[in-house]
Amino acid sequence: MHKDLLAPGAFLSPLVIEDAVRRALEEDLGRAGDITSAATIPEGTKARAKLVAREPGVIAGLACAVEAFRLLDPEISFRAKIRDGAKVAARATAAEVEGPAAAILSAERVALNFVGHLSGIATLTAAYVAKVAHTNAKISCTRKTIPGLRALEKYAVRCGGGSNHRFGLDDAVLIKDNHIAVAGGIKSALERARAAVGHLVKIEIEVTSLEELAEVLAAGGADAVLLDNMDAKTMKRAVEKVAGKLITEASGGVSLDTVAKIAETGVDVISVGRITHSAPALDLALDVET
Repeated sequence: MHKDLLAPGAFLSPLVIEDAVRRALEEDLGRAGDITSAATIPEGTKARAKLVAREPGVIAGLACAVEAFRLLDPEISFRAKIRDGAKVAARATAAEVEGPAAAILSAERVALNFVGHLSGIATLTAAYVAKVAHTNAKISCTRKTIPGLRALEKYAVRCGGGSNHRFGLDDAVLIKDNHIAVAGGIKSALERARAAVGHLVKIEIEVTSLEELAEVLAAGGADAVLLDNMDAKTMKRAVEKVAGKLITEASGGVSLDTVAKIAETGVDVISVGRITHSAPALDLALDVET
């Protein structure tokens, strides 16, 4: 059922979903389980509820909600009205839940935490994407994610129309200022990196000035260049100097107010840490029907 809820074109391992949700349920249920529901709800009681958006946004994380209910009681029915990546209006119903009442209430908070958090990321990402729609720039996430939730958060970025940067330190080389300092300079860092990695591993290097960019272009060996904290005028000149030879990425202090101007410099990618580390949760609720 997970694949029917995931955003079209996006990908997320069901093992990632199950592991994250199981850990969240274990944290919430503790050693004795939901003592409130056990003490107040008669055994065998059934319930129906609706997962409702309290505000407009972009939905992500429905598969996590399904998993939360499934792990507590496979008899719970979860009928999604939409799938991840869809825009919802305020008061819209995203899903209907029906089954054993105690299990529904025990899973409620974990389900809402996942959908609210991931939908918040998708919603903020979509706002950034809309700001640069008149350009060819892509909005990308970073590694500034909540520990243990990176794959889910990066999936939520895709639900909002964004793209993913590297998932970790092991799937691409990103040479930053501290690496350059320790390696002995830009040329040395690039030479060492190219000699060490396989042919499928991309190499990106950070620069903060046109002078450093000139060193990168002269040294060769890079696939992409990260233009860090440059003003728009300097960034535009940097893109012109690269002339399509490398992928250009803009980074540093990108906000909804500045992202369009950055995109208009011609950069290929704009990485935005705040779409994961600072996205406000989308307000959703599980309303039980009586």
